[in-house]
Amino acid sequence: MIKEKMPLQVWILTLAAFAIGTAEFIIAGILPQVATSLSITEGQAGYLISAYALAIVFGGPVLTIYLARFNKKAVLSALMLLFILGNLMSAIAPNYTILMISRVITGLVQGPFYGIGAVVATNLVTEKMAGRAVGQMFAGLTLANVLGVPGGTWIGLNFGWHTTFITVAALGLIAMFFIITVIKSSGHGEAKDVKAQLMAFKNPMLLISLAITVFAWSGFMTLYGYLAPIAMHITGFTADAVTWILVTVGIGLIIGNTLGGRFSDINLQKASLFWAVAMIVSLLLVGFAIDNKMLFIAAAFIFGVASFANVPAMQLRVMNHGGEGQELAATANISAFNLANAFGGFLGGMVLDSKMGGGMIPFAAIIVPIIGLLFIVIANRRESTSTKANLQAA
Repeated sequence: MIKEKMPLQVWILTLAAFAIGTAEFIIAGILPQVATSLSITEGQAGYLISAYALAIVFGGPVLTIYLARFNKKAVLSALMLLFILGNLMSAIAPNYTILMISRVITGLVQGPFYGIGAVVATNLVTEKMAGRAVGQMFAGLTLANVLGVPGGTWIGLNFGWHTTFITVAALGLIAMFFIITVIKSSGHGEAKDVKAQLMAFKNPMLLISLAITVFAWSGFMTLYGYLAPIAMHITGFTADAVTWILVTVGIGLIIGNTLGGRFSDINLQKASLFWAVAMIVSLLLVGFAIDNKMLFIAAAFIFGVASFANVPAMQLRVMNHGGEGQELAATANISAFNLANAFGGFLGGMVLDSKMGGGMIPFAAIIVPIIGLLFIVIANRRESTSTKANLQAA
């Protein structure tokens, strides 16, 4: 039996996802520097996470509906161009308002790129490889947390946070070059019309799947977005050490993403439930280990593994229930991820600036994911019932 290889085009999408992922999460590494430079609180700097995420939530589906009619290669290339311009604007931002606007512009790219890119990736492989293809593309996100965010943090510490955004723009330029030269203009299937895509949202299982992403994922950015101030102000690490903590978490994200993709291909329902529970447990571990440097690093690593193991299952479940609107459904799920990120950034910022302080962030982060668990149980039961009914009918 010949083992199927991942096509080169999927690796190119991984490269683009790496650039976009670095842009999304980089605030987590340079948050203290941005706050000091712009004379704002770290909580206010954290709201830049929410602004970026909300741009994805509301801009992503609208842009995807409009862009679905065009050639996918041209669309992906144009989105990367907007991504480059947004990051250059961040690099020259003289104040908080301009930086906030630039983050919104950059955030508009992510939803349609990941949504359309995920459909392209799954269409390039056989059905049995679909989970791994989505996981491979999203591996760009995890790699961004191992190399992009720590690297950008190091650049910010040594050359200023403005230089970090110039570097991210350069990553986008490289990704755009390879998209133009490697991704084929045809062969990815024709986009369905707008009405057909919107009709997919009448499926209650699609709506439940999106709810799973919103609720179960919300704990990730609540903690991850504020790891730097927690590590520095509570656990007692230096600013330089934060870079290596982010690398450690990032390695966990890569491992988790790989495990999540394989588990999802084996049993999507069990994978979804197991990893959602694992992320909640990992948040508690971080909270209890916050006063011990070695335990904090170990718990942060486990948090990385457990968190990103959720991603392939969440994205694949939505695409399975997307029907005629698979592209829009996939993009809507990116919006769902980032609605959770926006809430997490806001919640973490409020807790950090409150009397409770950063030490309570990991515990605050578990509240909403518990609701996500309930939706997973509901979805699993409905899918099992549907499968049994189909077998009996056959």
